[in-house]
Amino acid sequence: MQLNAYRHFNGQCEDAFKFYQKCLNGQMKTMLSYGDSPGDSDVAADWRGKIMHACLVVGNTTLMASDGPASRYAKPQGFSVNIATNDPAEAERVFQAMSENGQVIMPLQETFRALRFGMFTDRFGIGWMVNCEKAA
Repeated sequence: MQLNAYRHFNGQCEDAFKFYQKCLNGQMKTMLSYGDSPGDSDVAADWRGKIMHACLVVGNTTLMASDGPASRYAKPQGFSVNIATNDPAEAERVFQAMSENGQVIMPLQETFRALRFGMFTDRFGIGWMVNCEKAA
């Protein structure tokens, strides 16, 4: 069994996933627009370029997403995506890159349980944590 996060965006899925791919050194597996789908003739012209399904692989984790119609979109809240690394320098790099033009909630710093830990909401409204735990 595997659990993967699936995010819904309000029209920014393509921009978000290209940003995540760059910052996280990920591999884009899928970026399918509504206009490229079998039911494309039923898609409104202004929605054809929006993303029906995106799949980004980072390490051994898959992050998936799509754009949702405004009538069904809800601002994300109550969760964060955790980025775990064993390398403090990588934690610093990822935190700086991913939080650019976002809102830092807790600056990346050493804590009682982590060499580096920080929290932010990215420019697309998604909550993230960067975590580099201390050795047991």
